[in-house]
Amino acid sequence: MAGINRRRLLFGATLLSAFGLSTVASVADTEIYDAKTRKWVKYDRATARKMFARNGQPPEAFRMQMVKFRTAEKPGTIIIDGNQHFLYLVQPGHQAIRYGIGVGREGFGWAGIVRVGRTAEWPTWTPPAEMVARDPNAAKWAGGQPGGPDNPLGARALYLYEGDRDTIYRIHGTPEPWTIGLDVSSGCIRMNNDDIVDLHSRINVGAKVIVLMQGAALYKGV
Repeated sequence: MAGINRRRLLFGATLLSAFGLSTVASVADTEIYDAKTRKWVKYDRATARKMFARNGQPPEAFRMQMVKFRTAEKPGTIIIDGNQHFLYLVQPGHQAIRYGIGVGREGFGWAGIVRVGRTAEWPTWTPPAEMVARDPNAAKWAGGQPGGPDNPLGARALYLYEGDRDTIYRIHGTPEPWTIGLDVSSGCIRMNNDDIVDLHSRINVGAKVIVLMQGAALYKGV
């Protein structure tokens, strides 16, 4: 079971079933199997930093891999399981490419159906007004932070739209790859830079994005 993540509490019925998915979601603390100690350990910020420092990459469960995946959604659809910290890019033949992700911290999670409205390479980050108001570090970039290795959006960004309106949520890279697998963002979906570059190369503007997360706010308009 090395490299597999799990949750302590499982629920028999989940939002995933509404989309014909075989994955079971849950709500509780994430645990990671540590092959070195041969024990399940709570996967929190401290553990994530320690494992990343030791291995130079996230745990195996959060690395890009092809998995079996049954869904009625067509290839090219993105399905996000926020509880398990996985993003699936649906492929033909009941398969998907699975990537590890970081998701919204407590109070910032959301669920809904949106689409990729546009994409960008090394995007400029412009924090929303509410973030500028509450975060002094964001305030200095109120006019926009140019793209680069220290930019919070990382190497690529997929901008999520509801109809023709920007939701302000993104799927993007990060200069903090150790945070993959954690609840850390203000609602955006973050990936390590290598993974978002790969996803960006495969996705089309207009692609359907399904975001599932138990206990999250349903996105307005969905």
